[in-house]
Amino acid sequence: MDQKNSSDKDVPNRQALDRSDTRVSHEEGIFDAARSFIDRVRTGDLGMLPVVVGLILISVVFSSLNPVFLAPNNLVNLLFDCATVGIISLGIVCVLLLGEIDLSVGSMSGFASALVGVLWVNSGWPVAGAIVVAVLAGMAVGAVYSFLFNRLGMPSFIASLSGLLAILGMQLYILGPTGSINLPYASPLVAFGQILIMPAWLSHLLALVPGIVMIVSSLSAMRRRKAAGLTAEPVTILVTKAVALTVLIEFAVYYLNRGRGVPWMFGFFVLLVVSLDYALTRTKWGRSMFAVGGNREAARRSGINVKQIYTSAFLLCSTLAAVGGVLSAARLASSSQQAGTGDVNLNAIAAAVIGGTSLFGGRGSAYSALLGIIVIQAISNGLTLLNLSSSLRYMITGGVLAVAVIVDSLARRSRVSHGRA
Repeated sequence: MDQKNSSDKDVPNRQALDRSDTRVSHEEGIFDAARSFIDRVRTGDLGMLPVVVGLILISVVFSSLNPVFLAPNNLVNLLFDCATVGIISLGIVCVLLLGEIDLSVGSMSGFASALVGVLWVNSGWPVAGAIVVAVLAGMAVGAVYSFLFNRLGMPSFIASLSGLLAILGMQLYILGPTGSINLPYASPLVAFGQILIMPAWLSHLLALVPGIVMIVSSLSAMRRRKAAGLTAEPVTILVTKAVALTVLIEFAVYYLNRGRGVPWMFGFFVLLVVSLDYALTRTKWGRSMFAVGGNREAARRSGINVKQIYTSAFLLCSTLAAVGGVLSAARLASSSQQAGTGDVNLNAIAAAVIGGTSLFGGRGSAYSALLGIIVIQAISNGLTLLNLSSSLRYMITGGVLAVAVIVDSLARRSRVSHGRA
């Protein structure tokens, strides 16, 4: 009888102990996640950390010097400007993942811009037809580069450098002596590049999507890992990340909607980023890209069609450069000899590298282009608000690029020393 009563009394104690063990396991899960993150940083796996820290510093410095920098409408204009060069930078990410380069993306974007103006305005083509021809021209240039690289063994640096000059010459030739063509300001294309804004309700609704996708994909990965007998990330960590991401994006959308709102053109850019990220992380083609970039010979021996992977990267790079050129024409409402020149090449390549894509191949993300171009445009926008010369902008952007490459080199050395390259 006493043993029974003693056992009944112990039930609440056991339940309390079980709850305590559960809380401890959750706490250990959070602690382990934090420790794992610190370990990754120490071994050179920095991810997006440097660019996020850079964005915070840039925001603090420029907003303290000129409060207009963080004004909603100024940020909306910044997002409009990010989209054109950001799309070009997406193509650069593809070739950098393979350890190659395309120096002609600026000229390709300028040539695509000129094609749209000449065919649409001068020749009377429908705007859709002119855009299609410009994009096909980008694909053709990428096909030429892949042929020179795969069949003739010409280094991508030399092939794209010669292409830069040739494409620039074609741009000047088709524009003729006038050198500039104004696009109809009332056209849908120009409105897309300068005016069109998402409805506030739609932008808030879309802001929920990343968190939902993160939870669904992570739960699926968690089930697969548990089925394989591997450790999985605790659900509490997953939910915390998704909630934090959703709150951050929703606040950004709310703040932008206090001004004009979220530009449709920036939304199109983000859609391309998400699509490329899915292709790189969830498809056989994406895994092959990283494999070839990490070790070309090992990828070939494992059965990957290496030449086909290089062809796809060059095609994507030139095609996205052409798309960026079309949107640049829409943004400026003109096609001119200056389109694609100046710092377009620098910014497109720098954005990918600053965002975290390695120059050595095998490491990178589509989100590198998104974060990197925001950093570059934030620097440009901040210096413009301070009424400083463009020469200073070039020097600062070059310095930031140099720092990004140094960080990448040191991180790569650290990964090698820890056996994680």
